[in-house]
Amino acid sequence: MTEPDPTDLGSLYDRYGALAYSIAFRILGDAGRSEDVVQDCFLKLWRNAGRFDEERGSLRTWIATSVRNRAIDYLRGRGAHERQEREIPPTVEFSGPGADPWREVSEELEREAIQAALAALPAEQRQVVELAYFGGFTQSEIAEMNGIPLSTVKGRMRLALEKLHSFLSARGVVALD
Repeated sequence: MTEPDPTDLGSLYDRYGALAYSIAFRILGDAGRSEDVVQDCFLKLWRNAGRFDEERGSLRTWIATSVRNRAIDYLRGRGAHERQEREIPPTVEFSGPGADPWREVSEELEREAIQAALAALPAEQRQVVELAYFGGFTQSEIAEMNGIPLSTVKGRMRLALEKLHSFLSARGVVALD
């Protein structure tokens, strides 16, 4: 499948919009700010389409890197008082009549356990898991983005998944083998 023309904003967004949003949301944790970052990046990409050099990497990598960097810049550019703001998470919103509060509690406990398991991983292992599962990158793309051998990415992924399984099994989140 050929890559879309960087000057065709609609097809670029159709193909890479969900990936870009997931990266921005993972970094920012806020839907509105993530949408802003994605919009900024796609407009910048469209305006600077002539700078894209397919010999330096894929369009997907270029977009993902741009979104990641813009999201981090967004975090760094905010004042300290804004970073301390606490927003009500979307999971707290009213779910409507017939909602199953026990299922919601169970899902929240699972979410917290997964977040704790990810936080317990060494940074290098956590990074490959997040890029693969939240960013949608292949192991080859992760190796290329980080300038490390593919075997290193595979090893980190294997170790991370073993640790996650062990951590979550000990807390009853996943069934033991």
